Amino acid sequence: MLCLVSPSSSPTPLPPPRRSRSPADRAAPPGIAGGGNVRLSVLSVQCEARRSGARKVKSKFAAAATVQEDKTMATAKGNVDHLPIYDLDPKLEKFKDHFSYRMKRYLDQKGSIEENEGSLEEFSKGYLKFGINTSEDGTVYREWAPAAQEAELIGDFNEWNGANHKMEKDKFGVWSIKIDHVKGKPAIPHNSKVKFRFLHGGVWVDRIPAWIHYATVDASKFGAPYDGVHWDPPASERYTFKHPRPSKPAAPRIYEAHVGMSGEKPAVSTYREFADNVLPRIRANNYNTVQLMAVMEHSYYASFGYHVTNFFAVSSRSGTPEDLKYLVDKAHSLGLRVLMDVVHSHASNNVTDGLNGYDVGQSTQESYFHTGDRGYHKLWDSRLFNYANWEVLRFLLSNLRYWLDEFMFDGFRFDGVTSMLYHHHGINVGFTGNYQEYFSLDTDVDAVVYMMLANHLMHKLLPEATVVAEDVSGMPVLCRSVDEGGVGFDYRLAMAIPDRWIDYLKNKDDSEWSMGEIVHTLTNRRYTEKCIAYAESHDQSIVGDKTIAFLLMDKEMYTGMSDLQPASPTIDRGITLQKMIHFITMALGGDGYLNFMGNEFGHPEWIDFPREGNNWSYDKCRRQWSLVDTDHLRYKYMNAFDQAMNALDERFSFLSSSKHIVSDMNDEKKVIVFERGDLVFVFNFHPKKTYEGYKVGCDLPGKYRVALDSDALVFGGHGRVGHDVDHFTSPEGIPGVPETNFNNRPNSFKLLSPPRTCVAYYRVDEEAERLQAKSETTDSRKTSPEIIDVDATPAKTSTATKEDKEATSGGKKDDSSKKGWKFARQSSSNKNTK
Repeated sequence: MLCLVSPSSSPTPLPPPRRSRSPADRAAPPGIAGGGNVRLSVLSVQCEARRSGARKVKSKFAAAATVQEDKTMATAKGNVDHLPIYDLDPKLEKFKDHFSYRMKRYLDQKGSIEENEGSLEEFSKGYLKFGINTSEDGTVYREWAPAAQEAELIGDFNEWNGANHKMEKDKFGVWSIKIDHVKGKPAIPHNSKVKFRFLHGGVWVDRIPAWIHYATVDASKFGAPYDGVHWDPPASERYTFKHPRPSKPAAPRIYEAHVGMSGEKPAVSTYREFADNVLPRIRANNYNTVQLMAVMEHSYYASFGYHVTNFFAVSSRSGTPEDLKYLVDKAHSLGLRVLMDVVHSHASNNVTDGLNGYDVGQSTQESYFHTGDRGYHKLWDSRLFNYANWEVLRFLLSNLRYWLDEFMFDGFRFDGVTSMLYHHHGINVGFTGNYQEYFSLDTDVDAVVYMMLANHLMHKLLPEATVVAEDVSGMPVLCRSVDEGGVGFDYRLAMAIPDRWIDYLKNKDDSEWSMGEIVHTLTNRRYTEKCIAYAESHDQSIVGDKTIAFLLMDKEMYTGMSDLQPASPTIDRGITLQKMIHFITMALGGDGYLNFMGNEFGHPEWIDFPREGNNWSYDKCRRQWSLVDTDHLRYKYMNAFDQAMNALDERFSFLSSSKHIVSDMNDEKKVIVFERGDLVFVFNFHPKKTYEGYKVGCDLPGKYRVALDSDALVFGGHGRVGHDVDHFTSPEGIPGVPETNFNNRPNSFKLLSPPRTCVAYYRVDEEAERLQAKSETTDSRKTSPEIIDVDATPAKTSTATKEDKEATSGGKKDDSSKKGWKFARQSSSNKNTK
């Protein structure tokens, strides 16, 4: 129950190796220490995460406020002597030469683009100039291929004979051709196959146009090459967006999804199936953002979309560009923002189908990629971009704008940022938090400058864009604005958190879990830079590993999930810890939250894409929605709790709160108590002990009640915590003198804490409660706005009927966004109080 107060041509290996992660990818917060029966005084996680020299909290916030107010900064004038980041973190000033150099490089590059191309925004419109574009009087095709000696355009339109369609080369290595319309119609028809043919070293080679918007393959032929497809549908066939972008939320609650594996059938699912069947589930569980993986075309399905072959093409396995637009628009109609996984850290080494086919041994100045070892990622078996190259910058920046403008994406999750940041790509490197590791000759300034340009561009084109960096190194100021001297990302992924949970579940007995170590991992981040926390993503369940639920319950998930029989100890432990791990990760681990598709209901097993090693099976490359849709199976309880976690933040906005205080980490009792926003969270990880009258500290005096209880019956719990109990505070010590308070908190209250439970408490607005009680009628059936109970019934999948489509087109209002909100006064059947 949720109770809330009212107000290469050969395939690459499967899968790309998981990025190695450092055990400490953030600077540690001061004051975390000890183990055993240690009860710390108040730990303010809003103080800056540093390993040494931490200043007082008050001065830090003053510095942050000053920087926020002085956004003009000297860099706008080209003065890079003093950057605002030095006020945020004085230790950075030791590396002033590095920051001055990279800021000057950024300003010089930006200035050069503005001088030669008009503006960065104009420069990023490359997709309107390069590739195949149709004008009023003809079709123009441009391709950058300076190593080519001759070139021609071939395709269905000229029966694959380019003799009459020779291209001309300019001084910059750009080949072009204009083909007049035939009888008023484009000479190259929509949906017809095309390729770029060029001569090098006496050999003619055919390649897919680098800027192609669609690429397809004959699935009936094993190992068949992809074909470029000219995508230019008539107006009657173009999808028209009908819904505006939703506003940027204070804190993103992200649902990470892979469209291809989103269906239950052992096959590749489509964009429209995902839009009609999965998006309503996401909305029902109160997420506000969808993150789509594997959108950019990739010839090898098992690469999880990370070995991109065609950067401007949607993955044709799941449909057409118009189908993807339908998906994004449907999400917007449900109030969901849509982020896209963008892979600019490397490219597939596939020569036949991808960008690597344009590398024919030329110098790096004439290639998309570096030459030699610098141009090859030995772990990922892929090619690495030359970010200093003018046309590479045009290609990548235009790629971002293309997805923003043409498909209405709301932002990006940048893959492999650590690989981009350093010449060593993070391979066999453990980051300890020493700043020298981040700002040295190992830093790839070319790549950093590209990311600064990209973030500046995206936030100028779309001020409410959300841009997330996948970085394991913890580089300082990665998530500070470019104007301040940062790289410009909005968030980074807190990638050490899932590794901690995997380590505990695989290697430690429950009695060995350290509350201090858990808190340290969850709070080990820079206070001025935002993180997205997650307990598990797609990475944690790829072949060779398992989902958290399967690690907890393993083979018993095949036989013990029926609600018609008592839960075994393994199942009971598994469901309770599944809820606790995800909830504490959300509540304490960052400024946003991410969940991978299916893990919200404890999806069993692992992910394994069809490949030769599994006889091309799709069995582990799908989502078994029927598990959560079957009412007598216990998956529904985990799904309902996930729904309630998100609803809790929707109501109380604790993820976006700067109030973030840990007051109790008791390793003997296995208890963690902290405040986030206006809520008090109590986690009891002990497998057996119930604590009656457990004393917890809090900030404000008053009356507290249960807001969310993992042990509630509706979540598959035992109903041991009373939801109608008022918890009154008592003052502690001398006001304003923390050392005299209880755990450095000025007030406290007592509660019941059963084993393996987590409960969030809210402070009652007693005046509002009095006014509400006065205005209520005597109707015993009247629902109380104080209490919100989630709908434990899962959202059923739907068939894409005409009415469903009308919902998105505006013909009929779609109410799926209301799924999961059921207003009802509903008390637990238990009689326990305290």
